[in-house]
Amino acid sequence: MSSYRIPEAAQVLGVSDDTVRRWIEAGRLETADEGGRTMVPGRALADLAVSLADDPESVPRAGSVSARNRLPGIVTRVVKDTVMAQVELICGPYRLVSLMSSEAAEELGLEPGVRAIASVKSTNVVVERP
Repeated sequence: MSSYRIPEAAQVLGVSDDTVRRWIEAGRLETADEGGRTMVPGRALADLAVSLADDPESVPRAGSVSARNRLPGIVTRVVKDTVMAQVELICGPYRLVSLMSSEAAEELGLEPGVRAIASVKSTNVVVERP
């Protein structure tokens, strides 16, 4: 399972490091100690990203993102059959869905809690691992 340092979690959620620390102190986001470092489990980060996407007005946002940019985020859901996969990501305030082959999703290791980047151009969403 993936885990994230606080600055990485903040980047994925599109908030400041201090906001993530406040959420941890308030018990809104769980952490784990890994070798003396405070880490955020990927699944916990994905769950928080989904809840924030459901109520985007509750999250302070630093700015807007052009649709032509690469959007860093976190995978929140993967649905696969024998041929295709539907991959859902939360990238800051945005929820994106990409359709790709199941083979591509497996090769990228896409599962809830994994960090990913969505590249959006017109109607295409391309997912890559950082």
